[in-house]
Amino acid sequence: MDKKDLKIVFFGTPDFAVASLDALVKGGFNVAAVVTMPDKPAGRGKKIQMSDVKRYAVEHELPVLQPEKLKAPEFVDALRAIGADLFIVIAFRMLPEVVWGMPRLGTFNLHASLLPKYRGAAPINHAVMNGEKETGITTFFLKHEIDTGDMITQRRIAIGPDENAGEVHDRLMAIGAEAVVDTVNAILDGTLITQPQPEGEFIGAPKIFKDTCRIDWQMPAQRLHDFVRGLAPYPAAWTRMVETNGKPSDIKIFATSLHDIPDDMQLAPGEALVSGKHMYAGTPDGAVEILALQPAGKRAMPADAFILGYHPARFE
Repeated sequence: MDKKDLKIVFFGTPDFAVASLDALVKGGFNVAAVVTMPDKPAGRGKKIQMSDVKRYAVEHELPVLQPEKLKAPEFVDALRAIGADLFIVIAFRMLPEVVWGMPRLGTFNLHASLLPKYRGAAPINHAVMNGEKETGITTFFLKHEIDTGDMITQRRIAIGPDENAGEVHDRLMAIGAEAVVDTVNAILDGTLITQPQPEGEFIGAPKIFKDTCRIDWQMPAQRLHDFVRGLAPYPAAWTRMVETNGKPSDIKIFATSLHDIPDDMQLAPGEALVSGKHMYAGTPDGAVEILALQPAGKRAMPADAFILGYHPARFE
């Protein structure tokens, strides 16, 4: 079968999925329709906004479906009427079997981890937060249990010691797009080989909430550094800051460093110290330098700009 004869329906929502959709379109594949989340209000003005995937689809004149409920008969019927051969799912909701079982060639997913590690909604964040030295992407066929289907291909990348989740996201997005195209080509030319996921290596990567992001200043320095970079730039680690005048406020911390910490620096966990243009905070086994942060209601800024207007005494 020629790639132009292979009907594909693409499911996705955020920018991570756009790179793969773009690779398919530019590769000459027949994307018969795109399924994405309904438009919703966002931002302070609560203006109705479309997803990144929908924006791309509209710009490239691809048909778009936006179901509220994935089991709704009208959506299932509309999907079936397309007569697609293959579904591709990237950063979308969990599909019911009536949907993923529909195409004759199956439904495969691109997941941003080396499965079976980091199954769940936030694999990139959790891998960096846990101090992993490497991560990657996996394409796999869907089945009943989430993120458990037979693997098609994996690609690996190293994670730098100071790299944040946003930087890892962008690199995985690029190699993921390549893997999606290679997977479709393997399906087309009959060279596809799958293998079951190994057992015993499961690590969860659940959705992240605000409470998840609060810094515990009893964490060791390395763990705290990994925690901050694993949540940067979004949703961002946060803490309560108390200034020298006793005024409390919440701040987000986007970057820390473990380099060039003075050997004689001894700070209690959460204790703050400003030295010249540098700002430090204590942990149980040493200090970390805070490099970038955001006061409530202000823009993000480097620490040397922050300390011109704020006088932190401690973080809690």
